[in-house]
Amino acid sequence: MDALLDALAVLLPVRCVGCDRPDRSLCHDCRVTLEPDVSVRMVGGMRVFAALEYSGSVRRIILAFKQSNRTDALAALARPLAHAVGGALDEHPDAVIALVPSSARGLRSRGYDPVRLLARAGGIPTRRLLKHRGSTGVQKSLGVADRATNRLDAFVAVGSLTGLDVVVVDDVLTSGATLRAAAEAIEAVGGRVVAGATLAFTPSLLPFRDKEHGGHYGGAKGA
Repeated sequence: MDALLDALAVLLPVRCVGCDRPDRSLCHDCRVTLEPDVSVRMVGGMRVFAALEYSGSVRRIILAFKQSNRTDALAALARPLAHAVGGALDEHPDAVIALVPSSARGLRSRGYDPVRLLARAGGIPTRRLLKHRGSTGVQKSLGVADRATNRLDAFVAVGSLTGLDVVVVDDVLTSGATLRAAAEAIEAVGGRVVAGATLAFTPSLLPFRDKEHGGHYGGAKGA
């Protein structure tokens, strides 16, 4: 395999999406950092299963995937997300999975929905339960309090969800404002959000680690 990659690198020069090392789209060292270590963060009363810590090369890889069209990292990122969703489904096997939808602005700028792309690549079965109500502005430059305000009424559920247990899935858990807004939209029409799942979490804002439920989980159903 290495010989094949070396040959391809001559024809199609690439650099590692995580560390900029030449000749590999994702080098061995950066690939190791994407090994899932699923832990539980608390967002209000919601247990959120997160597979990776959003720092270092993991952060660079995710940002490149989301903002620089480095979709060559898709398969490597889809696997840890599938493990995080699998952790939530281990506790709630009858729940359905709802993805936090990308905004219209994000779709226009990227040309794809990162979370939906990851879910599809990870074999995660999903249902389209949420849509954006309208423009809420960019989250990444805001503080914790402003993120929560910016996300108020950001989403609306598609139809009645009475009696449905739901796991809400997003890419990065930062303040929890996006997941809370998604949960509120689902619960407003009768659904019950039993857990969340994300590819990564921001350690500076969510340092809590659930020791009892930390460690590795199985992959998502269908993965």
